[in-house]
Amino acid sequence: MKKNRIKWLLIGVIMVLLAFIAGCAQPPTKEIDDATKAIADAKLKEADQYSQDIFAKAEGALKKAKDLVVAKNYKEAKTAAEEAINLAKQAVQAVEANKAKMKEEAEKIVLDVQSSMNELKSSVSQAIRKKAQINQQEIQGAIGKLEVELVSAKENLQAGKIRPAFDQLTSLQTEIESHKETVKTALGAKADKK
Repeated sequence: MKKNRIKWLLIGVIMVLLAFIAGCAQPPTKEIDDATKAIADAKLKEADQYSQDIFAKAEGALKKAKDLVVAKNYKEAKTAAEEAINLAKQAVQAVEANKAKMKEEAEKIVLDVQSSMNELKSSVSQAIRKKAQINQQEIQGAIGKLEVELVSAKENLQAGKIRPAFDQLTSLQTEIESHKETVKTALGAKADKK
């Protein structure tokens, strides 16, 4: 009878301890909410545009935290949420420096694009004089479109919209080089026929 009592007492103590342990493990709701807010604030401060790598890591850490909550791994979820907060703060801190660097690069690209545009126009003029096989109307229309896009990129740069301007300029650079290659190929084909 005494052994039976001790046995039931031990089972009771174990049950109470298990209930206590289960009750202590709570999802890190506050940390996840704080991480969500930190990432939203970072996005408002343009971290998603000017600190893309760090911002993406912050978003990844938040997603990981939410996935860990679903898996009921609350301790690791809390750690991941705290990491997301720290990464979001780092992303915000890097915005101004990265924005200034991107502006500087964009201003250099403007000069390169203008130079490439002049080379393209010169090549087209040469191709027309030499009667190379190019679609004159199509290439001249493309040049007109490129010039309008260049003006738009410069306006974005002046307005402080650095990321859109940078993206426009790099796209312009690629498109101009493509047209230059097309004209060069046409000029080369004309020279080969002689």
